[in-house]
Amino acid sequence: MLPDLNRFSNEPEFQKALKEMFSSLDKSVLSNKVYNDNDIFNKIIEPDHVYTFDVKWVDDHGNEHVNKGYRIQFNNVNGVYKGGLRFHPSVNISILKFLAFEQIFKNYLTTLPMGGAKGGSDFDPKGKSDAEVIRFCQAFMKCLYPHIGVDLDVPAGDIGVGAREIRAMYLAYKEYSGKSDCSLTGKPIDLGGSLCRTEATGFGVTYFANQALQTYKNTSLKGKTVVVSGSGNVALYCLKKVTELGGKVVAMNDSSNAIYNPDGIEFNTLREIKEVKRGRIKEYKDVYPNTEVLNSKDIWGIKCDVAFPCATQFELDENDAKKLINNGVIGVFEGANMPCTLEAAELFIKNKIIYSPGKASNAGGVAVSGLEIEQNKKGEKWSFDDVDHRLQGIMSNIFNNIYKTAKDLGDEYNLVKGANNYAFIGIADKMINR
Repeated sequence: MLPDLNRFSNEPEFQKALKEMFSSLDKSVLSNKVYNDNDIFNKIIEPDHVYTFDVKWVDDHGNEHVNKGYRIQFNNVNGVYKGGLRFHPSVNISILKFLAFEQIFKNYLTTLPMGGAKGGSDFDPKGKSDAEVIRFCQAFMKCLYPHIGVDLDVPAGDIGVGAREIRAMYLAYKEYSGKSDCSLTGKPIDLGGSLCRTEATGFGVTYFANQALQTYKNTSLKGKTVVVSGSGNVALYCLKKVTELGGKVVAMNDSSNAIYNPDGIEFNTLREIKEVKRGRIKEYKDVYPNTEVLNSKDIWGIKCDVAFPCATQFELDENDAKKLINNGVIGVFEGANMPCTLEAAELFIKNKIIYSPGKASNAGGVAVSGLEIEQNKKGEKWSFDDVDHRLQGIMSNIFNNIYKTAKDLGDEYNLVKGANNYAFIGIADKMINR
């Protein structure tokens, strides 16, 4: 029996993720007798564990604050729970359930032994001193550490959780648990991190896009005009790799503004502003005066061949999709977790725009996290080129599997259907076998 998705109306983000999955499953999957007899459709949407806790921390003035902390361990049939930690004021149970549910299938697509999880807090690192962020990370880990470990649950970073936060949490984990195992990924290199992890999601979505363009259009990113939303880790390294492959990124944004420069955006300058100075994207104009500063949402009205939504969930809606299509876009590749609304995605597919869901095209980050676990367990440290080569192979394998599935289902341009059916069948069969 199929689940009643209306009962999740108080969890709108999670409900949208469920609707995206179940609306794309083939009739042969929905009518599968074994799945129905074993109630797989209802079991697969219930998380294994949901942990919530109060995180008490002290600011630089000695004032105590309390934030909510969460860890959702959704499904481990494919391996240890794996998924990022997000620190952002918007964090709540609905968003984390949506992200953890998506993570199950994303991780399966990588072919690495990882289940799905997600966690985080409504704490906002913006405007906090380094000392305040570190104290919060220590307090958060004091609540989280009993629930994680290399053979149980291995978190990583996400929005608001970068190298600074991972370092603080990993050191706190070692202190509280007395262990030095690979309990977190995305670690700094000196603490056992993997080369190419910082670049992985941005590079991965670009590799995926390049192969998709070759398969569908017999072309590549070379010579293409590109728009990338966001200016965080994923967007920055998408910019870097697109430029290396001969494309030109003309527009990017943050939550306040967008920048447009017809000559292309320069990676090192923007990285200095965003990663080192932790500034705002409009400061790019101070270095390149011919840059136009726009409203953040205006980015989707800029003419481009390829778009990479790499900021956050549901940032690109139906009206934005119409603008991109009218301006001649040929490919939209998700670098964030479900940044396109369901209506936008349907519009791209209907118009035969090459469109990839985030569970497929942004899997590069978790893939290299999986490779980090492997290196730690073996006591090895692979070169940047070795990890990058493996990443390219994983992203190529993901595209080939979901493209073939979409084609076999008679809907070649529907990579959502390809990804969801391929991954759902794989997870469902593992649940049956277990």
